[in-house]
Amino acid sequence: MASQTLQQHRPKNEPVISTTTTTTMARQEAKRTKAKRALRSLAIAIVVPLSLTMTIIFMFGSGHKYQALDKPFWFPPLWFIHIASLGSSFLMGFASWLVWADGGFHTQSDALPLYIAQISLSIVWDPLVLVMDARRLGLVFCCVNFGTLLACHDCFRRVNPFAKDLVKLCVAWAAYLTIVSFKLVFI
Repeated sequence: MASQTLQQHRPKNEPVISTTTTTTMARQEAKRTKAKRALRSLAIAIVVPLSLTMTIIFMFGSGHKYQALDKPFWFPPLWFIHIASLGSSFLMGFASWLVWADGGFHTQSDALPLYIAQISLSIVWDPLVLVMDARRLGLVFCCVNFGTLLACHDCFRRVNPFAKDLVKLCVAWAAYLTIVSFKLVFI
């Protein structure tokens, strides 16, 4: 009966503010803030390796020596090498963000240095092989990149299974590029 008397004395246009409503609003605001930070960090994790790869492609991407070679039919055209390199950078950036979001760079101390080494090695191959025609050195870099990707796969696997699957695609591309680099040494 006391609740009925309270409702009768309250004006009809006055909003009812309860502690559950303010708590819910605070939680929603906290979730929104967290989502904004997550999207910002995702954008950085993807844009940085992608822009590094794109810069290398624009600076050294002509590959006149590679295009002039008499290559087997299964060698990729230059445009495919560039698109696959961009795709690999995108996938590694996304996989690294998944690992970072799960706290993997703190728990797996090798994950971040391996990721940085992999990105560095992957962007060096293009100018080495396609522009400077340093095929043997390119093969060495490609083999080290392949090994680094396998180590990244192992570290990422412990933290996030989806990140591990993304790295598998990059490992497949690096394996193909290693075979192409090996064949380029003997052409």
